[in-house]
Amino acid sequence: MKDVPRHCNSTLGDGDLFGTAHPRDTAIQIYISVALGLAAFLSFCLLRPRWKGLYAARKKQIGRATALPELPDSFFGWILPLCRITEEQVLASAGLDAYVYLAFFKMAIKFLLVTLFLSLVVIKPVHDTYPKPPPINNSTVNAEQTVMRSNLVKLSVARTEYTTDYLWMYLVFAYLFTGLAMYLIISETRKIIEVRQQYLGSQTTITDRTIRLSGIPPEFRSEEKIKEFIEELGIGKVESVTLCKNWKELDNRIAQRSVVMRKLEESWTVYLGQRRVERSLETLPVVQPPPPGPNIVIENESESSHLLGGSDRDPDHIIPYSQPRPMAKVWYGRFKMRYQNIDAINYYEEKLHRLDDQIRELRNKDFEAVPLAFVTLDSVGSAQMAIQAVLDASPLQLLANSCPAPSDVVWSNTYISRSKRMMRSWGITGIIGVLTVFWTVLLVPIAGVLNTCSIHEVWPAFADLLDSHEVLQSLVNTQLPTLAVSLLNVAVPYLYDWLSNLQGMISQGDVELSVISKNFFFTFFNFFIVFTTLGTASGLIDMLRKFGDQISSASSIANALAVSLQKLLWFYVNFIILQAFGLFPLRLLELGTLALYPINLIGAKTPRDYAELVQPPIFSYGFFLPQTILIFIICMVYSVLRESWRVLLIGLAYFMIGHFVHKYQLLYAMEHRQHSTGKGWMMMCDRVIVGLVLFQLTTAGQLALQQAFRRAFVIAPLVLGTLWFGYVYSQTYRPLMKYIALRSLRRAEHSDLGRAVQEEAFVSNGRHRHIPGGRQTLDEARESGLRFENPSLIMPLDDVWIVDKRARSETGCA
Repeated sequence: MKDVPRHCNSTLGDGDLFGTAHPRDTAIQIYISVALGLAAFLSFCLLRPRWKGLYAARKKQIGRATALPELPDSFFGWILPLCRITEEQVLASAGLDAYVYLAFFKMAIKFLLVTLFLSLVVIKPVHDTYPKPPPINNSTVNAEQTVMRSNLVKLSVARTEYTTDYLWMYLVFAYLFTGLAMYLIISETRKIIEVRQQYLGSQTTITDRTIRLSGIPPEFRSEEKIKEFIEELGIGKVESVTLCKNWKELDNRIAQRSVVMRKLEESWTVYLGQRRVERSLETLPVVQPPPPGPNIVIENESESSHLLGGSDRDPDHIIPYSQPRPMAKVWYGRFKMRYQNIDAINYYEEKLHRLDDQIRELRNKDFEAVPLAFVTLDSVGSAQMAIQAVLDASPLQLLANSCPAPSDVVWSNTYISRSKRMMRSWGITGIIGVLTVFWTVLLVPIAGVLNTCSIHEVWPAFADLLDSHEVLQSLVNTQLPTLAVSLLNVAVPYLYDWLSNLQGMISQGDVELSVISKNFFFTFFNFFIVFTTLGTASGLIDMLRKFGDQISSASSIANALAVSLQKLLWFYVNFIILQAFGLFPLRLLELGTLALYPINLIGAKTPRDYAELVQPPIFSYGFFLPQTILIFIICMVYSVLRESWRVLLIGLAYFMIGHFVHKYQLLYAMEHRQHSTGKGWMMMCDRVIVGLVLFQLTTAGQLALQQAFRRAFVIAPLVLGTLWFGYVYSQTYRPLMKYIALRSLRRAEHSDLGRAVQEEAFVSNGRHRHIPGGRQTLDEARESGLRFENPSLIMPLDDVWIVDKRARSETGCA
């Protein structure tokens, strides 16, 4: 067998996992990440004032962002004005969800500032004074070495005197950092509850006045009986009731109509076939040559200018060319084996007219009622009393819950039965379990193969080549694993988002919370727990063999995990460096949107396609929040260990940069469409408490590794106290994050929160400008005029959306 480097033979050698124990690897990671991030940031500063259609889409297109100041167009001049934007302005412009999300970054920054200071002042000097003693790794003791086990125990006892002088530090800081985290959780939660109660208690949206009534028995499934039942309870007057029905047939027809409409618009666009080549200087350089249309006077100037990206209509820019009428291939006969080419415009026009007739007929049809209704009351207080009360003595019957916004309702799921919804939920849960095993199998080669020691076992010649070049060795050992994990953390959330949408939830807000939960489970279990477990061996083959030996002893597992955490410290440092300095600036640049835009532009043909290209990107907390929580947990876990200051310093940089990037995106560039209630805060805190328990177990494992078993046992009360704290915290604060206290309710005009800032934004240069819709909060402006009605019942059956409607009428197809 070919010899491998000596560091690969050592169980605890530097090359045990990823070769990440070399400062050179981290230096290279910093160079690469900073170079990547600096290039992205400078590109953003250059492009931001030129492509406002992308980088200021929310501010430019959405009137609700008027509470925000205009950022200067200078290269760096926008940075300080962005930093000066207050929490009140964030609340008025972006809503509670953005306020809560940014508050988590601030809480993490406070925690890391204190822990970093103590780490540099106390923990690091103590560790420098007491160098790391020779480790004891019981995982190397197998069944054939039982005689040596007793000798190792004797040696460990002899080492106890050496370690006893400083191991009390682990115990003290475990209690201190746990208390600090609990204090920050309580203080931030109290602040958020106060803001939330005042904000939601001051607004009167239709969502806040509506309850979702489920479990309606058959005898109550009429709007009149539901209204009578609610008013008999004496909690308020009912304004309207929307009883959900089985609209599946109607929804299917509307979906078919949308497909036919797009095909018809595409056919007309191809037929009218003229294109003017120009672009807006505020958009991407590849942005929209305008949609095809003949050289005639446009009746709707505002619509066309929005679609065409400019107002220049010089005939010299029009290049007409004739096009034959497009043809469509229609398949018919048994098994659809025969086809015929027919006029596409006439075919889709006729198909559209038939669908319109069927939709009008279905709208007058009396569909079967389902046990779900949306009941709008006369006040927010009445709705809150209904939600917080038990309405009926029968279980699972007439249950009142908070209601999603009308635009947030997934109407196709309202007529899914409870049993089918539960089956979908359990089915998706089973798929998540299977995927968990799959990710574990996928991460094994990442954790075991992407290092030179493992490569020596399967490809010695290539490994020798890597060993002879330090930079190549570092790229394989450090950069490739962090890049592979980062790419996996980007790709997997899209899969979990798709699975969450299949569960049959009533609102998109519930879907987003489900995505947060699923993605956090993936990042926490597969990325952190599995990596920590698999990081106890020097290679894939050796790892699988030794892991089977380790499970025979609980102490071996604890020691192995403690050793693994120490060895993985550099890997997590490199991972956070890449996220903070490399990927956050790319996120600010919206690299994904830039990459996909040319692809979407190539497929854009109709005015509708071009209009969809310029919509603000959607900000989904389910894609960003789980990894943020995980990095905070990693910082807590390593806060007392050797070299902890490195993790805390990089973690602090991560949260400071992340707060800046997400603040800009939430306020100026991206849109979060769900009704803003701040419910995600409890999910964040619950997972931080889980991280606290993991931090305490890690500290106990470190003490046990140094044979300080009594000190490790003293951690047990702290673990139990944290679990008790989590229970009490949930019981005490969760209701206030779920409901609106009746005492907090008051008339909207008596509250200034979320309104005064909105009003001040319209006062510029001493002149007062008109506020559209009056003094409104974000959700009041967004939900103005909305009703709880299935769009399939009320949406207008619009004609095709093309620029040249006169040409269409001249052909006799209008």
